[in-house]
Amino acid sequence: MKQITLFSFALTFLALAFLVQAQQGATCNSTTPCSSTYPCCSQYGFCGDGYYCLGGCNPLGSHTLDSCTPSPICENANYTLSDTSRILSNSTYFNGNASQYDWVIEQGSIINTTSNGEAAIALLLTENGGGTLLSSTRYVHYGQITARLKTGRWAGVVTAFITMSSIKDEIDWEFPGNLTTTGQSNYFWQGVIPAQTAGVTEAGLTDTYSNWHDFTVSLQFRPVPQRRSRVDWQPDSLTFLVDGNATRTITTAETTNNSTGVVQFPNTPSRIQLSIWPAGIASSAQGTVQWAGGMINWNDPDYVSAGHFYALFQSVSVQCNDPTPPNASETSYVYSTNSSLDTPSIAFSNASTINGAPALIGVSASAMSTWLGMVAALVIGGLVV
Repeated sequence: MKQITLFSFALTFLALAFLVQAQQGATCNSTTPCSSTYPCCSQYGFCGDGYYCLGGCNPLGSHTLDSCTPSPICENANYTLSDTSRILSNSTYFNGNASQYDWVIEQGSIINTTSNGEAAIALLLTENGGGTLLSSTRYVHYGQITARLKTGRWAGVVTAFITMSSIKDEIDWEFPGNLTTTGQSNYFWQGVIPAQTAGVTEAGLTDTYSNWHDFTVSLQFRPVPQRRSRVDWQPDSLTFLVDGNATRTITTAETTNNSTGVVQFPNTPSRIQLSIWPAGIASSAQGTVQWAGGMINWNDPDYVSAGHFYALFQSVSVQCNDPTPPNASETSYVYSTNSSLDTPSIAFSNASTINGAPALIGVSASAMSTWLGMVAALVIGGLVV
């Protein structure tokens, strides 16, 4: 029998690895779903398995609606973000266990800090490293969510507190550039960009850089200068609040597309996301740059002194309001078919949200299984020397 040297075998594996990477990196969407080999469409629109099947995995772009790992259900909670023991610094190491971690860092970095005597975390933005995105490990399917924060104050730099579902239903509080007396509320349905923006500017806030604000998409009133943003999200309405005061309410009837009859209202389980991101950079669309207040000045004295721009987040509070409360054995949300083609149905499940160890060094779990199987066959056959 002809023997295969370790060197040639290594070359074979490398060729296989490159092939795996090419297949795993295929793009995906609702019209071009992933294959059965790499069944999960990641939040960024690429096929894979392992951690691709976790937070943000898009069931509409995946091989089947149940290819994504079930999503951890909502739990009432008050998260003190300065306790970073439950924040995982690298989301690719998250295995779906929301009892172990409350938040994962999808991009960028955070540091602990204190502002006005209150402990908080700073989400950082740098010229070379970009911004920071922090995502909750649990999902919310209607309810009240409040974030206590201080925004940036620099043109081109955006602070954001949003919810984002796996099929791109989105609810936003955003704070663009150097406009520190306003906030912008917005929403999207399945990633559809409307011909006319649904964004509304809420004016008359006290300085959002200097003062804590409570923003809700809803929670208890806190007096100025301590502000909270809140969102009150119900099956038939969406209310934005600042410091417990409603500033805007949208009903499902208002979101109906008159030409199609489709109700374009955010209605699927969503993760909470906190971020600071660079809008005022050369790769952004001109409209985005203008919306954010212009190009970022990397020579700004604040940036030169600290080495970064930042936004502060002190806490997030969640009050769940699922249309039907889960029973004690139900731990996850799953997608399934619906009589309507517009939105899949959502159901509770007792299926595990844990999908095992993440893919290693960028190679998916199924590819690793192929590799291990090939090694076993060669060893058993006595072909490796």
